[in-house]
Amino acid sequence: MDAYAGLDPCAATVLGLTGHDGELTDYGPDGLAARAELDRRTLAELRTAPVASAHDRRAGRVLRDHLASSIALREAGATEAELSEFGVIAKIRQSVQLLDRGPDTRWDELTARVRAVPASLRGLRATLEQARAAGRVSAVRQVRNGAAQCERTAAYLAGLPAAYGDGPLRAGLDRAVADAGAAFTGLAAYLRDDLAPAAPLRDALGRDRYGLGARFHLGTHPDLEETYAWGWIELNRIAREMDAIAAEIAPGESARAVIDLLDADPKYRIAGRDAFRGWLQESADRAIAELDGVHFDIPAPLRVIDVRLTPTNDGGIYCLPPSADFSRPGSVWWTMAEDEIPTWTVPSTLYHEGVPGHHLQQGMTVYNAAKLNRFQRAASEWGHAGHVEGWGLYAERLMGELGAYTDPAHRFGMLAFGQRMRAARVVLDIGLHLELPIPAGAGFHDGETWNRELAVEFMRDHLAIGDDFFVSFEVDRYLGVPGQALAYKVGERAWFAAREAARRAQGPSFDLRTFHREALDLGPMGLDAFAEEMARSA
Repeated sequence: MDAYAGLDPCAATVLGLTGHDGELTDYGPDGLAARAELDRRTLAELRTAPVASAHDRRAGRVLRDHLASSIALREAGATEAELSEFGVIAKIRQSVQLLDRGPDTRWDELTARVRAVPASLRGLRATLEQARAAGRVSAVRQVRNGAAQCERTAAYLAGLPAAYGDGPLRAGLDRAVADAGAAFTGLAAYLRDDLAPAAPLRDALGRDRYGLGARFHLGTHPDLEETYAWGWIELNRIAREMDAIAAEIAPGESARAVIDLLDADPKYRIAGRDAFRGWLQESADRAIAELDGVHFDIPAPLRVIDVRLTPTNDGGIYCLPPSADFSRPGSVWWTMAEDEIPTWTVPSTLYHEGVPGHHLQQGMTVYNAAKLNRFQRAASEWGHAGHVEGWGLYAERLMGELGAYTDPAHRFGMLAFGQRMRAARVVLDIGLHLELPIPAGAGFHDGETWNRELAVEFMRDHLAIGDDFFVSFEVDRYLGVPGQALAYKVGERAWFAAREAARRAQGPSFDLRTFHREALDLGPMGLDAFAEEMARSA
C-alpha cells in the first residue's frame, strides 16, 4: 500500500492515505509500467504467503482477485486509453477537488499538485500515442468527451485563486493554475483534432472485453444472457410498483405524469446551494441518529458525515471514505447543476450514499483496522463495485422495508430514480456492448439491435430526471466503463440472496442487526467471495 500510494498519489488521496497530497500520478508509460510491476510482484509474493487464520484467507482472496483482474485488463490493453467519464482526466480533477476544502484547504499542497498537472498530462498523451501505435484507441465518442472534460476542468481550476484570495502563495498559485489550464486546453485540442480522427466509430467493446470489465467490477462471471433477461423482468416489476404508488399520489395519472407533477410541486423543491446543502446535512445526520443501535451498530467516528456540494456541475453524486486516522471525516458529494433542485428523489439517494449506505459501509472498512488489513480497508475504491454499489442499492430498499419512506413521493422516488434507473442500466450495459437485440414484446423497438441512439431514448424514458446532459452522461459512462453499471442491481441481488440464505439457515434466531454487522465486518470483496464467506458464517 505504501508503494502504491507513492506510484498513484491521486488514488492515495481518495483512499485517505496521507503523505502524497502535493504530488500527482504519472500517467505516462513509465508510471503504468511501474504500477504493473508492483501488481505482478505482489501477486507472486502472495502465492507463497502463509495463511494462518480466517482473516488471512479472506485478505488473500480479496487481494488475489483484485490483482488477477487488474493484470488481465492491463494485458488486454484495456487501461491504456482511459478517457471515460471515470478516466484519467476525471481522476486528476477529483484529486484537486479533494484538497479544495474551503477554509481547511492546505494551499501549499494544492498548489504543488496543480503545478504537477502539465507533466502528468504530458505522460497521458505519451500513453495515448503508445496505445495508438499498437492499434488501441478509444471510441471517438470517448475521445471527444475527454476533450470536453479537459475544458471543464480548466474552467474549474481557473477559479481556485479567487477562493484562496490574497496571501504569500497567490503568485505561485496563479502561475500553477495558468500552466495547468493551458495544459488541459492543449490536451483538449490534441484529443479533438489529432486523436479523434484516428478513433473508431463503434462504441461497443464486445463480449471478451466486456467480460473482463464485468469480472473486475463484480468479482464474479455473470451469465450475461440470463442477467440481460432478468434486467427486463426487474424493469417490469418496478413499473408495476410505480403505477401503484402513482395511483396513491395522483389517482388517474400515469407514472410519467406523476414525475412531472412532483418536479413542479414547490413542496419538493429547494432553492440555493446553502439551503440545499443544509437540508442534505440535516437529513444525513437524522438517519444516523435513528438507525444507530437499532438496525446497525455505528461507531462514534462514523456518526460524523460531511455533506458537500461539488464545485462543478458535472461531478455526479458520490461518497468518499474517511481518512485512515479519521482526521478527514467521510463525505458525501452532491452536484447541484441548477439553482433550484427537486427533492422527491433525494432521500433514497442519500440513504444510498450516506447511512446506511456507502458512508457506513466504507467507514466500517476504515474503522475495522484490527480485522482488515490496509488493502482490505481501501478495497471499496479498488473495483469491488458489485459489493459496494450492491450494498448502496440494498440500503435504499432496506429503508423502505423499515418504513422510512412515509411520504409516497419518496417511495416513488426510490423506485423511479434508484431502482428503475439501475435496472435499465443492466439492460443497456449488456445490450450495448454485446450488441444484443431488444426482445420481442418489450414494447420498445422490438427486435432492433442496441446502439447509442436507442440507449439515449430508452434512458430518457426510464429516468426520473429528463435532463439531456445527465442522460448523455449516463449512456456515455456505460460505453466507457464496461461492466460497472451491472454492479448496482447484480450486487443488490447478491446482498438480498445472502440475507435470505442467512435467514433460512438461522431460522427464528436470525437477527437483522447482527447480519448487518457480520456482513460489513467482512469488508469489500468480490461477489463470489462474499457468497462463500457468508455461507461459512451461516
